[in-house]
Amino acid sequence: MRRARLLWLTLHRWLGLGLGLWFVLLGLSGSALVFYTDLEPWFDARLAPVPSAQPVSIEAVVQALQAAHPQRTAGLRIELPAPGQALVTARYLRPAETAGRFFAPLLATVDGRRGALVAERYWGATPMTWLYDLHYTLLLGDAGRQAVAVAGLLLVLSMLSGLWLWWPRTGHWREALRFKRAASPQRRVYDLHKVAGIAMLPVLLVLGFTGAVLGWPAVSEPVIGWFSPLGAMPRPVSSSEAALPRLSADAVLARLQRAWPDAQPRWIDVPGRDPRAPYRVRLRFPGDPGDRFPSSVAWFDARTGAVLALRGPQQATAGDTFRQWMHPLHGGEGFGLAGRIVVCVGGLGPLALALTGWWRWRHKRRAAARRRDLAA
Repeated sequence: MRRARLLWLTLHRWLGLGLGLWFVLLGLSGSALVFYTDLEPWFDARLAPVPSAQPVSIEAVVQALQAAHPQRTAGLRIELPAPGQALVTARYLRPAETAGRFFAPLLATVDGRRGALVAERYWGATPMTWLYDLHYTLLLGDAGRQAVAVAGLLLVLSMLSGLWLWWPRTGHWREALRFKRAASPQRRVYDLHKVAGIAMLPVLLVLGFTGAVLGWPAVSEPVIGWFSPLGAMPRPVSSSEAALPRLSADAVLARLQRAWPDAQPRWIDVPGRDPRAPYRVRLRFPGDPGDRFPSSVAWFDARTGAVLALRGPQQATAGDTFRQWMHPLHGGEGFGLAGRIVVCVGGLGPLALALTGWWRWRHKRRAAARRRDLAA
């Protein structure tokens, strides 16, 4: 037992000392990103919310963007505005200007009241999108994303090793949870580390695990599929009658609401010049995890408006549902504002644990040095 404890203690110590700053970086950046869309206007006043008394025409936004970028033949991904808001942000996912980068779409924001382009920027060139890339990929593309996934697993291991070291013997729970204010400075530091670890344990375990699943889908998806098959993503195409004009985005959204009155559309992919590309709408059904990026998707014929496919809660396997919960859990949005606040605060946990852990390690080193001096 003593040898096992020594091994766990060594593992816990060197995970903290070796990777503590990395955990702190991921935690602090994650805390800020919980509210990154709310923070963006702090850095760019053009993105400040603009109220609108009338619903915004998404087709007018499409027309404004096509007029501003006639050379771009690929489609648009448009984030639908909240009710009463006028600004609409769209993405050209693979602009030629950022070819070769892991993820760097062109973001274009339109004032839907007057169909005017008000802001353009590339992903990664603004403070919050740069921070997003730092958190998600360490600015290193796919290799960085995999490294972050490994960091998530190591964070889980660090927290579990700390839990094992702290776990009290039977009948000593009250003592294990106490914070001794009148104790020595060394003991108070230990108690701070202990209390912070126990308080943050559930949140950091979830953040580390979900970060690993999201960051390394090539590994996580086969593992999930081993327990429950993952549904294949439909790839429908529009009618081959290319002579028909493209149905407006507003008409497609109206058909969606008639087909599923309780659904809330969040994103719409508007096809470009490919005659067979369909409309793709990401929508939220009651009970779907997530809000900004819900898991349900519907495809519509770009010329007739016919429903081509639906991937919703009824079509989801247990594996699909598990995977769909990863992003809402990681960002906290699966539990509304309260969940986001919990995740935001939880992201501060690695900083508290790193500081108190380093302080505790320094105390132990000094005590060991004094014992050596006395023995000499």
